Amino acid sequence: MSSNVVVVGSFNVDHVWRCEALPAPGATIAGRYSTGPGGKGFNQAVAARRAGADTTFVCALGDDAGGAMARGLAAQDGFTLTAEASSEPTGTGGIYVDARGRNTIVIGPGANAALSIGFVQQQQALLAAAKVVLVQLESPVETIEAALALAREAGVTTVLNAAPADAPSSIGLLKLADVITPNETEFAALLSRHVGERIDPNDVAALDGASLHALCRKLVGSGTVVVTLGAVGVFVSHDEDTLRGDNQPYYRVGAEQVHAIDTTGAGDAFNGALVASIAHAPDAPFARHVRFANQFAGRSTEKEGAAAAMPHFTPDDQHA
Repeated sequence: MSSNVVVVGSFNVDHVWRCEALPAPGATIAGRYSTGPGGKGFNQAVAARRAGADTTFVCALGDDAGGAMARGLAAQDGFTLTAEASSEPTGTGGIYVDARGRNTIVIGPGANAALSIGFVQQQQALLAAAKVVLVQLESPVETIEAALALAREAGVTTVLNAAPADAPSSIGLLKLADVITPNETEFAALLSRHVGERIDPNDVAALDGASLHALCRKLVGSGTVVVTLGAVGVFVSHDEDTLRGDNQPYYRVGAEQVHAIDTTGAGDAFNGALVASIAHAPDAPFARHVRFANQFAGRSTEKEGAAAAMPHFTPDDQHA
């Protein structure tokens, strides 16, 4: 299988501490340290590649060991890395993971914050030739908007992972995405920022389908919203005139039954697998892509790490 996915986004060197409980303010606790590749963009590019897609990752890197790591690992996984050179250090992430697999993360953007509109515009031909373009919000929002606009102009399917929750966004940015994929925290933040609706993220999963669908429609109007709900599964909301091969405008897909030991990269696994599946079979019902992404993300939580935990699992391996 060969399909064309372009991911525009961030690379970080992750510094991970595994401990019994997440550290409280003022606390000093013991933990087990490891380091490795991360960043939402890189994680999603690895996921897309391991899900079978011919993948290119567009990012910004420093001239340091972190940048060399990114290039080496991309070559090892078999995807193309196109990087803007930055005088800033390569991005970093500090991650704490507790015994239940929950995590807290602090990001140092570094070179990621220097990814420029001009560099993305130089990739116009690359973006226009893609089947799907996937972006996140760990890079400058104006650069991400430029990438989506170039892809949209060329008729390419655009997917926005609106993460992290506190990243700036605009209604214009949301309108450039055919599909947006927030988790419950990010969804609540988008509603508060753009619609004026206040909802506790912990209450999102418990909403009835009609109410959650109505909130999704208020947020994006014509686009598809995929709200990832962790252990509860996924909620999908389509515009009634654009069902993407499905037979209903909204529905839930339950989570895979897995033995999760580290959920750090699960959202990235879902997004990478989703776009790989769309690129592989663009005319298939959207629900098929969501089920595959769910299975891929579930498997990713059964290993430690973010990018390193992405499974080798393609849509052809998918069970019904």
